[in-house]
Amino acid sequence: MNIKKAKDQIKNAMTAYFTKDELGNYVIPIEKQRPVFLVGPPGIGKTAIMEQIASELGVGLMSYSMTHHTRQSAIGLPFISHKEYAGKEYNITEYTMSEIIASVYDLMENSGVKEGILFLDEINCVSETLSPLMLQFLQYKVFGRHRIPEGWIVVTAGNPPEYNDSVREFDVVTLDRLKKIEVEPDLEVWKEYAYTVGIHPAVTTFLDIKKACFYSVETTIKGKSFVTPRGWEDLSKMIRLYEQNGIKADEDLVIQYLQNRKIAKEFAVYYDLFVKYKEDYQVMRILDGKADEKIKIRAGNAKFDERLSLIGLMLDGVSEEVCSVIQEEAYLRSCMEAVKSFRQLSAVKKNDPASVMNSVIAREERSLNSAINSGALTQDEKICRQRVLLYLKELNALIADETDSEVAFKAVKKDYNGKVKALSKQADEVKRKMSNMFLFSEDVFGEGQEMLIIVTELTANYNTAKFISEFGCEEYFRHNKELLFYERQQEIISRIENLGL
Repeated sequence: MNIKKAKDQIKNAMTAYFTKDELGNYVIPIEKQRPVFLVGPPGIGKTAIMEQIASELGVGLMSYSMTHHTRQSAIGLPFISHKEYAGKEYNITEYTMSEIIASVYDLMENSGVKEGILFLDEINCVSETLSPLMLQFLQYKVFGRHRIPEGWIVVTAGNPPEYNDSVREFDVVTLDRLKKIEVEPDLEVWKEYAYTVGIHPAVTTFLDIKKACFYSVETTIKGKSFVTPRGWEDLSKMIRLYEQNGIKADEDLVIQYLQNRKIAKEFAVYYDLFVKYKEDYQVMRILDGKADEKIKIRAGNAKFDERLSLIGLMLDGVSEEVCSVIQEEAYLRSCMEAVKSFRQLSAVKKNDPASVMNSVIAREERSLNSAINSGALTQDEKICRQRVLLYLKELNALIADETDSEVAFKAVKKDYNGKVKALSKQADEVKRKMSNMFLFSEDVFGEGQEMLIIVTELTANYNTAKFISEFGCEEYFRHNKELLFYERQQEIISRIENLGL
């Protein structure tokens, strides 16, 4: 199955394992919870989906690569304990708590999160001395004499033998204690993820043309030659940073991430062309509705590969601004909840408004630190909550000298609603640019396959689809015949209106 289906399967299993009865007991006891065994090629996103699942379920996440562990770190160091049996004292060997289980308890203590996922990667690459212990652990969730805490679920992952010489095949006894899920690379599914994390359009358009280059592992006389989704994502990040800092991204950079010389060379050549198209077509002028006739004539006469690159550039320009709106909306919703808390506390407490705001800030800081320590907070969520804290401190400075709660809240409300108006204006500007992209494409490409690609990509991109559903886009609905019924039956209402206090 693909990684998206695997994520759903794992998340469903975790939901079942976390289910409790009316007395608060887990319906499936910890020793009966089969650990998931996620098997797939390297770089396919196994670790990424575990981070997403933990974040979505609101539980902790502790990750370990088992290739780094020895018998001592996994089971704990031995020590001599003195015990008395039938009036006679004996020396026996016991073990300290293992590093892995101790880390789980540390996370619980530091974050306050009582439930979580223990993710053990490279589980089928453990050393020979650890193999017998793994069977015991997978069945009973125990290392030595120390059990993982109740409420913690075990998920394991590993690579198939053809990708890793260190892999040890699990026997039937071990496999019979696991929920085995096999994952294969899938470009279309990966593209959905790529849109959410802002993969460079040169990468996505290149892979649209050269689908076979998405994932490749070959054995040559010089050793392993490979390209993975992880490699494409990491290369994308570096290209964006190189562009941001005015550094040329060349083949020498590409080969560091795409470790297949033929594919690396093909992409490096394509990227050079892509950069040239970006300069020649002046995409931001197209989105501003100012494309001149020379640009339209060139686009109309261009070969399909060049047209695809232009579409990628336009979509990236729109998508980048859409993401900004979506992130700003999420930020303002979080701000709204904090401002409501300030309002409610002000009505109860007799303290001055600044003291009340300080208590809201302290609570938000504790909540953020707990979420960070749990290991289940995505980077976007972390940034959003950090921005909320900064804004609350700005509001605190705004009302520092105010003693009347009602006056203070009016000042806070006015400032907040100003941000909402700015967001509404920003969303209108993005709608205008999206419309200009459609109008340019109608003028140049008509109703050809290029328009189909634009509509399909906007639909597949989570952020643009979310934006269109909330703020609308007449041209999108006009071209997307499958959704015309939705346009007729349901009015698109801007969610910005619901942000008002």
